[in-house]
Amino acid sequence: MTNLSELHGALEHGAALEAMAAVVGAAHLLADEATLATYARSTAARPVRPLAVARPANAAEVAELVRIAGAHRLAVYPVSTGKNWGYGDACAVGAGQLILELSRMNRIVQVDPELAYAVIEPGVTQRQLSDFLREQGHALWADCTGAGPDTSYIGNIMERGFGHSPYGNRLQHAAGMQVVLANGEVLETGFGHYRQARAAHLFPYGVGPFLDGLFTQSNMGIVTRLGIWLMPQAECVNHFLCNVPTHADIAQVVDALRPLRLDGTLRSILHIGNDMRVLSGGRVFPRADVPEGARLSPALRATLCEAGGIQPWTVSGALYGSDAQVAAARSALKRALRPTPARARFVSARSLRLGALAGRLLGPTPIGRQLRARVALGESLFEMNRGVPNGRFLAGAYWRRRGGLPGSFPEAADPARDNCGLLWVSPVLPLRGADLLAVHALAEAQFERHGFDLFATFSMINERSLGGVLTVVYDKDDPEEAARARACHDAVFREMFEAGYIPYRVGNHSMAALDPVGDSYWRTVAALKAALDPHGILAPGRYDPGVAARLG
Repeated sequence: MTNLSELHGALEHGAALEAMAAVVGAAHLLADEATLATYARSTAARPVRPLAVARPANAAEVAELVRIAGAHRLAVYPVSTGKNWGYGDACAVGAGQLILELSRMNRIVQVDPELAYAVIEPGVTQRQLSDFLREQGHALWADCTGAGPDTSYIGNIMERGFGHSPYGNRLQHAAGMQVVLANGEVLETGFGHYRQARAAHLFPYGVGPFLDGLFTQSNMGIVTRLGIWLMPQAECVNHFLCNVPTHADIAQVVDALRPLRLDGTLRSILHIGNDMRVLSGGRVFPRADVPEGARLSPALRATLCEAGGIQPWTVSGALYGSDAQVAAARSALKRALRPTPARARFVSARSLRLGALAGRLLGPTPIGRQLRARVALGESLFEMNRGVPNGRFLAGAYWRRRGGLPGSFPEAADPARDNCGLLWVSPVLPLRGADLLAVHALAEAQFERHGFDLFATFSMINERSLGGVLTVVYDKDDPEEAARARACHDAVFREMFEAGYIPYRVGNHSMAALDPVGDSYWRTVAALKAALDPHGILAPGRYDPGVAARLG
């Protein structure tokens, strides 16, 4: 029976792929060994081999592919550009699914410079939109993340990712989705389903039930177009950095900054990184000094940090507005930090130019090297806060890679292709210093137990919460280390969950762990899924704990 069933399945799949090739063209329906191996690569050391890869050119082709998949009961897994680093990359939750790769759908459909929004497709990358706005002379910036210039805006928004600018809570600055449903029907959300609507990308809620959230972190439909709001270029931008001299002091600093986030003085998303997070941005693991293990000794860690001028915590953010508004915000920031050990260092275009000149004049001296490293970081942050993406912030993914950073880095950085080992646990916590220390302590105990350095970043993703990113970076060429990395990730994930610090986003390897008690929320999600996709063809297992558990 099993053999007959498998034969029938193979025949069904063959017929489906043949029909799909007729839709997208044979050049865009790929099932060769090299392609399948490419799409099975994962920073999570969990290679999931697809059946094939289809690359549609527009929403009509997506709809037709989905109709064919439904008729043949073939599972399809959409990705935008497939660069979901640390959370699954371009891999599906289960093997044997057809990857719908939407990177050919890369049209910037519209930019409205007066009302400051763009309408884009899933293949539009951070670099593409940034370049387009600059080349067209639009005085607008798009928010950037640190995931690299070649990542998709829509892909990140579908994962509810966040960036750096005042528009960094990205889903809150999106309006009007075009969605292909499991039956091949095309849905326009908000006001978009009214042909005469004038505010389809201006007011996200429309009239009636607000559906947009159903299509983020879900497998309810495939988003093929989206309106995103752009930020008018500010007259003045000052970046600032605060070094925190001891670990425990970060709690006081967080509590001092919270009122400024709540009252709108600090409009951008602030990022708080520990010393390892900053250290890994400028070098890779010193294997010659640590021949065994994946963790620095306290003495070596202190030596490296001292050489780089790196303190236990660094707070990074930006001030936007008119000259007067930025001056007032600077004064408020200085006042807020006065009772703490931290002091803000402000970075402007002028200070970066002067710092670069001084760094060149100081040459190869330790102070010169340190200054040049600070200027390089400042320049990257300055670009990011003005809507220019930069791959520099992916450097940490290469920390344990045996070949170190590629010679071309940061251009075309691709941690999955470059065989980097990277796993993230991303808890959300109250915007309180005590909670940050509690989360860090829980994670550090597990990282130490499993023999890894803890890379920790906490971002003020809104006025009341911190989004944590706790990173396990490991050597994928070492099977024992890869197994320990997964064990470390799972232990931290479990401890965060049990302590009430639930992740805002999870990797494909963690979908099954999202419903440990079988609660009514996930039963409701399953009921909605059954109604919209009765045959379960769209991304089975994606934010779908019951199915993910069965897929293993």
